[in-house]
Amino acid sequence: MATTFFVRNINFSAARAYLLSGAFILGNLLLPQLCHLTPYGGNILLPIYFFTLIAAYKFGWQVGIATAILSPLMNSALFGMPPVAVLPFILIKSALLATVAAVVAGKTQKLSILHLLVVVLVYQIVGSSIESLILGDFAAGMVDFKLAFSGMLIQVVGGYLLLKALAKK
Repeated sequence: MATTFFVRNINFSAARAYLLSGAFILGNLLLPQLCHLTPYGGNILLPIYFFTLIAAYKFGWQVGIATAILSPLMNSALFGMPPVAVLPFILIKSALLATVAAVVAGKTQKLSILHLLVVVLVYQIVGSSIESLILGDFAAGMVDFKLAFSGMLIQVVGGYLLLKALAKK
């Protein structure tokens, strides 16, 4: 069952966009650090994408893309994760996630588990396909589907719960 959901598209002419982007980037810096306390926590839980999903779905593509691009770059520069070798793939998937989330939220003006499932599957399928093509190795490109099912599930369910709470604001 879908809940009516209003996207608050905020463009970068408003100071609020910078504050929101900064808050979501901070979330994308802290959550991965927590997840990396567990062996392979980043590869399994996909924490770098969580606040990108929230940012784009609730506040539109500009806040989403800023979060999507700056979060992995800052994490890599500050903490060495993601490693530079996989950074292009993380950036591709992050940008896809922000774009798809903003489009789905904007077009439907609804929030549901199904909507978030579609967002997560689209960015993962398209992003993993691009990764497979670049690497020339289908299995290597599809590793998220093998290792990170729980991370995708957290994005869908956790994202739904957080977005539902934000919908009241």
